Amino acid sequence: MTPLLTALQATTVEALPEDAANAAGTTAQAVAASVTGDNSLNLLTLVLHASIPVQLVMLLLLFGSIASWVIIFRKKRVLDRAAREADHFEERFWSGAELSKLYAGSTERNRDISGLEAIFEAGFREFSRLRQRRGADSRMQLEGAQRAMRATGSREIDGLEHNLEFLANVGSISPYVGLFGTVWGIMISFQGLANMKEATIATVAPGISEALIATAMGLFAAIPAVWAYNRFATKVERIAVRYDAFSEEFSSILQRQVDEA
Repeated sequence: MTPLLTALQATTVEALPEDAANAAGTTAQAVAASVTGDNSLNLLTLVLHASIPVQLVMLLLLFGSIASWVIIFRKKRVLDRAAREADHFEERFWSGAELSKLYAGSTERNRDISGLEAIFEAGFREFSRLRQRRGADSRMQLEGAQRAMRATGSREIDGLEHNLEFLANVGSISPYVGLFGTVWGIMISFQGLANMKEATIATVAPGISEALIATAMGLFAAIPAVWAYNRFATKVERIAVRYDAFSEEFSSILQRQVDEA
């Protein structure tokens, strides 16, 4: 052991060549740059580098999302207006005004009516028409007014429900459309790896990231559509209950008028 230690101590340690030192420094800088590089997610780049089928899926989802938001804003305005008009008409109806004056106000020229006022106008018009007809008993008059109010109420509710089906379809179908784009993109990515001898995470990650954008866009289109559909469907149901309640109350008023006549 002693001769071996003596020989090691006598050995002179030489410095690395200049080229080797420069190479080592360059390698260290490259590693540092890769670690501290820009890792932000560029969505536009991922979309532009995706395959044609995946891009078509993204375009379809983008159209569905834009159309959904247009319907959401319009439907909110329509339902809010229907609720306000119902409040205003009920305030006038229960203020003690005469039915004939309310009817005259509803049938003014060039005046567009909807909601409760349209239901009232249809019921009172049919009631007055049957009342002037000879041979029409009180039961026929009341049933005719009720049929007219039911028909008008159904048309009003149908108008409020317009385009809600589109929101339901976007909310239920968009995740599956996005998933289809993701599966297709992943298949294309793995098919491209078949010709490579060595596959690393660096070669697989870009293709998978491009494919997963389709699923993200599907969720982005579906979540607002589902939320809006549930909210608006509940509002329409409440307005429908309100219309039905008014029709029943107005029928009771007409029944009293028939009994008093």
